[in-house]
Amino acid sequence: MAQIPLPLAVGRHHRFENFVAGSNAEAVARLQALAASHDPATLWLAGPAGCGKTHLLQAATSSAPAGAMYIPLRVTGASGPGMLKGLDALEFLALDDIDAVAGDHEWERALFDLFNRVQCAGGQLLFAAGNPPAHSGLLLPDLASRAASAVVYRLSPLDEEEALDALRRHAQSRGLELPDPAARYLLTRISRDMPAICRWLDELDSASLAAQRKLTVPFIRDALAERT
Repeated sequence: MAQIPLPLAVGRHHRFENFVAGSNAEAVARLQALAASHDPATLWLAGPAGCGKTHLLQAATSSAPAGAMYIPLRVTGASGPGMLKGLDALEFLALDDIDAVAGDHEWERALFDLFNRVQCAGGQLLFAAGNPPAHSGLLLPDLASRAASAVVYRLSPLDEEEALDALRRHAQSRGLELPDPAARYLLTRISRDMPAICRWLDELDSASLAAQRKLTVPFIRDALAERT
């Protein structure tokens, strides 16, 4: 029997509950429905860096029944396409950063084979890339054709108020008390994309615990100064 690689870590704060949908509500609702069902489906999330693709892929993986796995190809791609062997045995598979392997013949052939096996088994496939399938850089015609059959959702970045809401939700999920003035101050000094928000909250969480101080504007100002 083919071996399935060990499951890769899914961020514990990447959940549907703390994702601010904004104009992406339709995509979020579809992913929630997909993760709660066993219906075969192939979805493709497209959008710029920081718009929430990874968050949603991990949230869907965490919400799916047993037999689900999240694969970040930008991180694991160096392992080679052999890592995909046996993944068709899973019911739910989320492949992030398709861009990282697009144009590589061996990877594209392996993805094409995996695509076929998962579809034949009635599984669920979820892809994410910066662009829709037609502009993702896939060169293998058969794979490009299969990818074109996916249901595509284009994700948009959050606006200022939505980013502020996301910041508050992520703070709450970490058990952090983040007053409105402090939240607004922080948001004006960091990138508004989700990876940056999560990274800074983790930094501030550790700093506040070490200093035994609350997340006030002066504390955040000092913490940012030390780390920039």
